[in-house]
Formats: sequence, C-alpha cells, structure tokens
Amino acid sequence: MEKRVINPWQWQDARDYVQAVEVKNARSTLYISGQTAIDDDGISSDADMRTQILMALENLEKVIFQSQFEIKNIVRLNVYTTEQEELFKNFDVLQLWIKKHQLQQATTVMEVNKLFETLKIEFEATVVK
Repeated sequence: MEKRVINPWQWQDARDYVQAVEVKNARSTLYISGQTAIDDDGISSDADMRTQILMALENLEKVIFQSQFEIKNIVRLNVYTTEQEELFKNFDVLQLWIKKHQLQQATTVMEVNKLFETLKIEFEATVVK
C-alpha cells in the first residue's frame, strides 16, 4: 500500500491532520463504525469529555487490532461531538494519540445535537493495508 499526503498549506500541521490522503495499491480497506465510550458490557459512559475521549480511542484501537489492521494506517478519522468547546479544551488527548501512532489522516470534526444516550464523542475511521 502506498499513501500520499496532499497539503496545499502548512497551517493544518499544528492541528494534526492533513487535507487529503491518496491511497494506491491497497490490499484491503476497513470502514469502522463510530466508536464511543461504551464499556465491554455495552454501558454508555457518563464521564467527562476527557475520559470519554480516552475510552473511545481505546475502543477504536480494539476494533483495529481485532481486524488485524494497524492504527498508523488510519487514512480518515471523523470526529462527532455534542460539546465542541469541551472537545477542544481536551484536544491534546487526541493530538497526543495521533502523534503516538504517527498518523497522517484526513479529519472532519463535527458538532452534533445528540449522540447515543450519555455519549459526548464518537470516532469513525477508515483504515487501509
């Protein structure tokens, strides 16, 4: 698999995403449903944003590992939140996770009116190999 990052500008670098990712010669593509802060028993978290971000990222990792893909090969990461201000106050959690896994992914962040039950954050990803 070959990845090519397209960035006509440099300002997005400080926000830890890229404008576009071209993928050539991929063997497989994994489309992951939105991962949230739901525990192994299916119970939705009512914790604060920071805790929910960490939990949702852990769940995203579980799906990727179970699928035998690699986190570093996420090419698209969509973020849905019910509290955009709170998300950006805790954005360092996501940025550290992105840096840790050396991601270069296209990202959209969108505030939504409601997520399932008490959830505040949801990550939807596309991964290639």
